[in-house]
Amino acid sequence: MVDQLEQLLTQLETLRTHAVEELSPINTSAELDEWDTRYLGRNRGELKNLSSVMPKLSKEDRPVVGQKINAVKAVLERQLKEKREELKARELMLALERERIDVTLPGRTIPAGRVHPISRAIAEVSNIFLKMGFSVLQGYEVEDDYHNFQALNIPVDHPARDMQDTFWVEPGQILLRTQTSPMQIRTMEQSQPPVRVIVPGKVYRNEDIDATHEAVFHQIEGLLIDEHCTMADLKGCLERFAHEMFGPDRRLRFRSSYFPFTEPSAEVDISCGLCNGKGCRSCKYSGWLEVLGSGMVHPKVLRKVGYDPEKYRGFAFGIGVERIAMLKYDVGEIRLFSGNDLRFLRQL
Repeated sequence: MVDQLEQLLTQLETLRTHAVEELSPINTSAELDEWDTRYLGRNRGELKNLSSVMPKLSKEDRPVVGQKINAVKAVLERQLKEKREELKARELMLALERERIDVTLPGRTIPAGRVHPISRAIAEVSNIFLKMGFSVLQGYEVEDDYHNFQALNIPVDHPARDMQDTFWVEPGQILLRTQTSPMQIRTMEQSQPPVRVIVPGKVYRNEDIDATHEAVFHQIEGLLIDEHCTMADLKGCLERFAHEMFGPDRRLRFRSSYFPFTEPSAEVDISCGLCNGKGCRSCKYSGWLEVLGSGMVHPKVLRKVGYDPEKYRGFAFGIGVERIAMLKYDVGEIRLFSGNDLRFLRQL
């Protein structure tokens, strides 16, 4: 039994020596985990295997062997802990070295953003009309049928509805507004003349998309109501706007038209800046671009909001902002504004 005890103690010392020797050259956490499993593993570790002979020893030898096993285990666990801390510190240093930055280098320039050309056009148009005494209001993009159609002299069965193919939220009741004109009604319902407002905003129509038409676009509605107002005032106001926006060289053309909420009505065209009126793809080879509809507010609309058409008169107009931007920046394709292509936007 003495020989067996000495042999077991020698095996334990040899295991300790080999384990410590193998621990020194380890450089990675994966290798260290493998060493831990081989020597200290609970199931098949070499120290566990030597401990399995304990039941076969005599009562006198068991405490001696147990103390040696515990001593070897304590040494190996201490060496393992120190090695883990060493590897952790080394890996941290390597990570810091990889991520090191030279704080003396110049910083990377972050390109400054800029206002979108449509937002810029809305701001420019708004500023022009502000100078003429108009106020700027915001309307609702989701409207009811009454304000979008009926109050503007477009009843349910009116053929003019066919001119605006509509996106309905609740069929026949709630829709995405097809024009900014509903704010005409809301403004007049809430105030008494004189009224002088413009309403910029986004509108929605189920359009066939091409170089000059989009399903989602922007309008600026204008409304002026007072006791003394004529078609000449409308023409003078729009000519002043056109010359302020595009310069005195751009020509303005009024064409008779029809809108249910104005009478008389007129389409307003501006000479195409891309071709100088000679004709191109943008202006459909006519030399003109249609930019807005206008007219004197229909007496029925005035009566709807409680205004006396015998006393008050006024005009209204709706400006297509994308058309204005196309003219202002000489852009021949309306879809470029909604594409958000930075290569295009940086040119404006």
